[in-house]
Amino acid sequence: MCKATKKLGEAELEIMQVIWDSEVPVTSNYILKELQGRRKWQLSTLMTSLSRLANKGFIICDRSSGTNLYSQVVSESDYKTNAGKHFLEQLYNNSIQNMVATLYSSKMIKEEDLAELRSYLDTLESTNHEEAE
Repeated sequence: MCKATKKLGEAELEIMQVIWDSEVPVTSNYILKELQGRRKWQLSTLMTSLSRLANKGFIICDRSSGTNLYSQVVSESDYKTNAGKHFLEQLYNNSIQNMVATLYSSKMIKEEDLAELRSYLDTLESTNHEEAE
């Protein structure tokens, strides 16, 4: 299984979001501070989660400076691409049309969302058409 296709739990995803949002490696105290208000964790709980993330291949820990610095191995884009693909395969038989139809019929997608999607698809189509010429 590719590292990026491994599933992240909710708390792990929040930790990864902090790491992804940072442009430099971060300390566990930095992560703990960023999660304040969302998670009431002790440092030991965070350290357990960081260890799991390292074992899953999502992060690495650089100990060379005397301070543990955590950085991503799997990018946010790679994770979202693979998680989205897996989600689409598992729930909607790999059909975006099925997903949109389900969300629309349950009123989770509004007319404004469809208009935004149409506009986005038109932009993609015109960009791809221009590149082909």
